[in-house]
Amino acid sequence: MKILCLSTDEAVWHHWNKVVDSNATLFREQGFNEIDSALASKEMYKYCFIYLADKNFSANVESVVSLQRKYPKQIMIVFPNQASQAAALRLFSVGVLGQCSPYIGREQLKLVLSVVDSGEIWGGKAFINSLISQSASLAETHVRNDQEDLLLRSEDEQNMLAGLSDREHYVATLVSNGLSNKQIANEMDITERTVKAHLTAIFKKTHTKDRLSLALLTQNSPKLSH
Repeated sequence: MKILCLSTDEAVWHHWNKVVDSNATLFREQGFNEIDSALASKEMYKYCFIYLADKNFSANVESVVSLQRKYPKQIMIVFPNQASQAAALRLFSVGVLGQCSPYIGREQLKLVLSVVDSGEIWGGKAFINSLISQSASLAETHVRNDQEDLLLRSEDEQNMLAGLSDREHYVATLVSNGLSNKQIANEMDITERTVKAHLTAIFKKTHTKDRLSLALLTQNSPKLSH
């Protein structure tokens, strides 16, 4: 398994080498141009780890956005040196699947890779729920050029939501408010298994793949907003 890494920090680089599985080989680059060239080559990388230092943080976030858009099938995981929900929203919205501490532990990293392998987003449960709750207001402050596509939903997206039943509409709304499956079950007086069944149907009808994507779609829909 090959992992392409961007790290300008020696301590972070050495830590990554200690916590990855023994069957993984890490390839280090120290600039986004080098990462771009590596991804453009015929080499196949299972993951791309990107360390985001404090210096030029916002610009580097945009560089990751550009890379993810250019290589949409590449699994990218960022390791920011500072907590920023706005940056996380920006990255997740374009397809980045994971955000972790630069000094993540071995077992936690295994869990992260397992989650992103399934196509889900990793950011920690509490973080993701908080991000869902705040995504609408955060997104409004970060509208830039083609990012407007994320916020100003097209007629096609509205049609996706229109295809939901009243009960599915309600589940989607509760998800956008940051409720867990258990909380939704209690609110609607149904089982968690039923909630999961509703979510499976909702994801299929709206062409979303996870709770965050659904929340972003729902929060910007006049049909489902409060």
